Amino acid sequence: MNMDGKLHIFFFPFMAHGHTIPTIDVAKLFASRGCRATIITTSANAPDIIKSIERSRQSGLDIGVLLIKFPSKEVGLPEGCENTNSLITKEMMHKFAFATTMLEQPFEQLLMEHRPACLVSDVFFPWTTQTAAKFGIPRIGFQGISFFALCASKSLFWEEPHKKLSSDSEPFAIPNLPDKIELTRQNLPDHLKEESDQIRAYAKQAEESELASFGMIVNSYYELEPAYADHYRNFFGMKAWHIGPTFLCNKDNEDKSLRGQEPSIDEYECLKWLDSKKADSVVYVCFGSVSNFDDAQLTEIAMGLEASGKEFIWVVKREKHEEGREEEWLSEGYEKTMEGKGLIIRGWAPQMLIIQHEAVGGFVSHCGWNSTLEGICAGLPMVTWPVSAEQFYNEKLITQLLGIGFGVGNQRWSMFMGDCVKREAIATAVSRIMEGEEAEEMRSRAKALGALASEAVKEGGSSYADLSALIEELELHSTGSGSNKKD
Repeated sequence: MNMDGKLHIFFFPFMAHGHTIPTIDVAKLFASRGCRATIITTSANAPDIIKSIERSRQSGLDIGVLLIKFPSKEVGLPEGCENTNSLITKEMMHKFAFATTMLEQPFEQLLMEHRPACLVSDVFFPWTTQTAAKFGIPRIGFQGISFFALCASKSLFWEEPHKKLSSDSEPFAIPNLPDKIELTRQNLPDHLKEESDQIRAYAKQAEESELASFGMIVNSYYELEPAYADHYRNFFGMKAWHIGPTFLCNKDNEDKSLRGQEPSIDEYECLKWLDSKKADSVVYVCFGSVSNFDDAQLTEIAMGLEASGKEFIWVVKREKHEEGREEEWLSEGYEKTMEGKGLIIRGWAPQMLIIQHEAVGGFVSHCGWNSTLEGICAGLPMVTWPVSAEQFYNEKLITQLLGIGFGVGNQRWSMFMGDCVKREAIATAVSRIMEGEEAEEMRSRAKALGALASEAVKEGGSSYADLSALIEELELHSTGSGSNKKD
């Protein structure tokens, strides 16, 4: 406890937008319940985080940032390369992962100086469990994925059913789950398929760190996946608290637009464009901050959207060429032809503002968990286009268990880009979530799930209650163990 009686908690997110953004929301939630929240980050990542929490600070929440030096040069990365979004090769990714292990000593120094009552750290920092234990500080893991994905990945790691297959395309059932869920080996992440001793050792360290932790925070809500929330706790014996959807702590448009990087489009111009459209008439297309499609795939998406006949907003991770030059992946005059019907945003989009607009009626998504939750809470049926991470698990949750989406057909897990999906498949999938009886049924189910999410985070709701229980448990641990010195 602090001298002012507040529970002081460190939050240490992995340096990637998909990890950092929900961690900031978790920190805001704890601060809103009277805790002192401190986010640990590097100098290159700090400006976006400081901007994201500024309004919370102005409103009186006790939330701040502490810096830790990232060893980019020491591992051979370009200076200032402190976020996975700037990594474009596997070699750079491996160097980045190694650099994060070098943070242990400076992080230990921060713990020694500030003595927080608890550490919430990303599961990509497995060493933090042992580091926190040196100071008698409980470490809670945070991964920012669903209970379903946690259960699926744990079963696959321990049972390894994919090792017994004769081909990459042969389907197999994930063992020990409440439902029959089938995948193929080509859907699986590299760390499950590769025999590298280094990768296997890292995965084992992460698993052991998770088991030795105080527990796990899960950005989900009980009503969305009750069977898997119970399965994770009961079958796998894991202590876990569901406190999501965490992004619902951002109440007004300015807070929503400040999540992540500065939007590449004026949000008011974007909303004005949407205001001119009919309800449920626009499809939103975005593949997150990591997926990076090549020109051939971008061309197929452009042609598929045009062929669907639907109005669209499409977020592309490409800078626009100087005035007068057409991009090679866009057919000549494409944007002029699509003017008024399609809006292309290059860079970062104010996603929450867009998908919560009544004009948006569907979402083409890479199935990252942040985007998945945002889509569900906005009541949108989805075209699922998983690429990497745990996205193929999320696709099964969306399409098979929740019945609110339809797969576009990508089958190959890739760190950056999957198979090339053809324009005909894209047009068909978009039409299927935007029109007809099936689309309306999916939209109705999604809206019902979104309403349950709103109830879960309110006082008396399941996520509100789990956060209360966690804070109470941490307060008892802090005062009872005597291991935490006053600041």
